[in-house]
Amino acid sequence: MKEKLENYCKALKKLGEALKLTPTEINRDATIQRFEFTYELAWTTMKTFLFKLGIECLNPRDCIKAAFKQRYIKENSEEIWLDMIKDRNLSSHVYDEETSKKIYGRIKNRYLKEFKALRKEFEAKM
Repeated sequence: MKEKLENYCKALKKLGEALKLTPTEINRDATIQRFEFTYELAWTTMKTFLFKLGIECLNPRDCIKAAFKQRYIKENSEEIWLDMIKDRNLSSHVYDEETSKKIYGRIKNRYLKEFKALRKEFEAKM
């Protein structure tokens, strides 16, 4: 669990660094890539923490819903996390500049905050 959390925290830090850069096309692409890494580590870390509670989940949606029930994810944030699933799928399967800009905006304005809140919950549970 500790190693999973450390990796998640590193990815989150890198995502934050990317968001501080001027959002040129290259920086936007790099930010989206870092979002993908952070998202993957978020849900797999959820999976690890939930497994310790005896809860098994096999995919991001199930893990997010279980994390919500266990209050790793705040009450008003479940929909944002479900939106993350959609954007993660979009970012890896479709590329056009307009979609990229929209996903970047959601990362900056919504998702980073949720990733940080999740980190705090994980740290509190350690």
